[in-house]
Amino acid sequence: MPSLLIATVRVDDPETYKKYTALTPDIAKKYGGRFVVRGGDVETLEGEPFTERMVVIEYPDMETARAMYNSPEYQEAMVFRQAASQARFLLVETVPEGAGAPDAQVRTSS
Repeated sequence: MPSLLIATVRVDDPETYKKYTALTPDIAKKYGGRFVVRGGDVETLEGEPFTERMVVIEYPDMETARAMYNSPEYQEAMVFRQAASQARFLLVETVPEGAGAPDAQVRTSS
């Protein structure tokens, strides 16, 4: 099932961060990734204002997204991101075709 890798990033050093963003498109593509969101404006409609960078990449499945994240080439690129920013990476499966209500995935937050 397709999965999304969602990253929220607070960039502290844009010049170093650009070294990371120069490498990631080819790495994502190698693993079947497609950028859905890559930076750009985010409008907060509810809750605390969102002021970070958001990136969303679609992968064929969770295993492929994990393989990209753990790959030697991404681990090398990640050094630039970690030196220039603080990030949160989330991996989530998409909703299956034809899924309806009620949502069986609803549960209490931990």
